[in-house]
Amino acid sequence: MRHTAILAFIAIGAVLAQQPRIQNAHLETRAVTGGLAATLRSIVNSQSSPAWIGYAVPIVPGDGQMCCWNDNVRGCFLEPRSGDHTVVISGNQTVKLEGPTHLAVLYRVENRQVGKIRSFSPECELDAGGLPFFWLTSVSAAESVKFLEEIVKDTSGPPREQNRRVDAAISAIAMHADTAAERVLEELVAPNQPEQVRRQAVFGLALRRSPQALNVIVGVAHNDKSSGVRGQALFWLAQRAGQKVAESAINNAIANDPETEVKKKAVFALTQMPAGEGVPALIQVVRNNRNPEVRKQAMFWLGQSKDARALAFIEEILNSKR
Repeated sequence: MRHTAILAFIAIGAVLAQQPRIQNAHLETRAVTGGLAATLRSIVNSQSSPAWIGYAVPIVPGDGQMCCWNDNVRGCFLEPRSGDHTVVISGNQTVKLEGPTHLAVLYRVENRQVGKIRSFSPECELDAGGLPFFWLTSVSAAESVKFLEEIVKDTSGPPREQNRRVDAAISAIAMHADTAAERVLEELVAPNQPEQVRRQAVFGLALRRSPQALNVIVGVAHNDKSSGVRGQALFWLAQRAGQKVAESAINNAIANDPETEVKKKAVFALTQMPAGEGVPALIQVVRNNRNPEVRKQAMFWLGQSKDARALAFIEEILNSKR
């Protein structure tokens, strides 16, 4: 009996550890029944005024913590602050050295539909602006990904609001530690998807840090019909410069992409490589690339570098012209 009580206490503690510190809210905790989508829609349809709904799911490994800083205080105001709003976010929070284990996904609902989507790590303190806040337990990560995918594919509403909602939904999907997340992101970079969706999905795949996700980004950098999306893929590949496949894709774009603007974005991607790894490639672009605009771009970035190799190369060019 005592053993059962201890296990129950541990289970309750684990659930509470996943829930952000929520203040200035009419908080209600509910267990998911009949599936996440059904539970969410039941709450949405029952609300005559704005409200927040949230839950936690396992997050992909990493050391980042998602929160806000307000006047040297760590916490997020979910609602706009009026002049007489009382600040309730405390400043005595302990900053964890290790990364979070869960992601808190929040939905702002109004007029019987989902509006804003926000994502935080559980140690972040949240001020709900006095609104009702429904915290859901027993949420399946796969169901969460599926619901967010439905939001991405929902084309209703003003374009600006729709784009913000789509971007937030894709970012949340990317942080789910579930195989369904990567599958959905791969589908969202398919040629039949809108450009804005493909662009944000590339960012989402970059957050995954898996070999498969990297290969998909390389494919986008090579093949996407939009120069903007190809450039976005090259930028994120530069953040993965330690892997040869990323560096190879960037150099391939400089040499072979049909559009000068994409080549220039690839040159910029070389400048984003850590520890000056892109400097030798920039030098080779100046020496060998046939496109004068691309060579000029590479030379400009070498001039911004404080790397000894870049300075020696610039000196070599200046001496050759005397």
